[in-house]
Amino acid sequence: MNLYDVYPLFDVNIVKGEGCRVWDDKGNEYLDLYGGHAVISIGHAHPKYVGMISNQVATLGFYSNSVINTLQQRVACKLGKISGYEDYNLFFINSGAEANENALKLSSFKNGKHRVIAFKKAFHGRTSLAVEVTDNPKIIAPINANGHTTYVAMGDIEAVRSEIEKGDVTAVIIEGIQGVGGVQIPSELFLQQLQQLCNSTGTTLILDEIQSGCGRSGKFFAHQWAGIRPDIITQAKGIGNGFPVAVVLISPKFEAVYGELGTTFGGNHLACAAVEAVLDVMEAENLLDNVNKVGNFLLEELKKIEGIKEVRGRGLMIGIEFDEPVKDIRRRLLFEEHVFTGVSGTNTIRLLPPLTLTMEQAEQFIDKFKKVLGR
Repeated sequence: MNLYDVYPLFDVNIVKGEGCRVWDDKGNEYLDLYGGHAVISIGHAHPKYVGMISNQVATLGFYSNSVINTLQQRVACKLGKISGYEDYNLFFINSGAEANENALKLSSFKNGKHRVIAFKKAFHGRTSLAVEVTDNPKIIAPINANGHTTYVAMGDIEAVRSEIEKGDVTAVIIEGIQGVGGVQIPSELFLQQLQQLCNSTGTTLILDEIQSGCGRSGKFFAHQWAGIRPDIITQAKGIGNGFPVAVVLISPKFEAVYGELGTTFGGNHLACAAVEAVLDVMEAENLLDNVNKVGNFLLEELKKIEGIKEVRGRGLMIGIEFDEPVKDIRRRLLFEEHVFTGVSGTNTIRLLPPLTLTMEQAEQFIDKFKKVLGR
């Protein structure tokens, strides 16, 4: 049996990781400025993380959600404290797309409406409803094109208001920072206006923090820069540091009803161990301080480099846009300088390193990047 050919692959076989570095099967070392699509938060093979998952699987790897799992409540308490959402309720699931699916379903259960407002260049996942609220016709199959979504320009509050006034909008979903869309940051004013509008109309405000959450922006959630409190928050990727786990943070205005939501693997014992390890390390190592310090350094240094059209970002979520395609720049960074980066579209390099990136490693990247650009 062959693998289904889903992605074009670089001819690199990564077999080991430690901190912000990875190695291929030939022994070559790479600086990881992408973290496997923003997944690696506390670094590859962090000893605390390895220890907690190893101890848990040696004790109990899995049992169903039909019995008490005290690990779930422990994680909920720690996540509530570190995020500032101690009064919200927590639902465990397995992936970012599933988290958004359940957020949208929960909204529709509550207010009985069916249409969603999403934003141009948005990416919310590849499953049924999640892909339908993603602004990319190429990945929306005919079976998913059910007319549930209206896309508006990010920042256009009057367009949002006009759609909500039609009376059938269940939710507005927006990323804390658009990732696939090119590291586009919604303005603080716009987020504040969205919350006010949603609150006044009974519309659910869903913040997709799957890529921008878990400290990546320098606050635990990127929307917290705007001082808002959305109705539902979705989080995945970095919250498990590589273990497939996602969470939905749900406002107390939602009342749980048996049968509306459910999951087989969500909140399993290994997932809880992974999340707890991430939260413990974030707190013990003051990773939010590191994200702000190192992220600000990278943003400042990148803006000094000639030939770059625009540098956007917050913390360790950075987009570097050029006037021309960046495919060759990315390949040269990888194969000549041994640095992993990502892309958004054709013209933007995307940096999503582990939150443990050091100043020394950031300086190394700047030097390597300048070398590739000939600066």
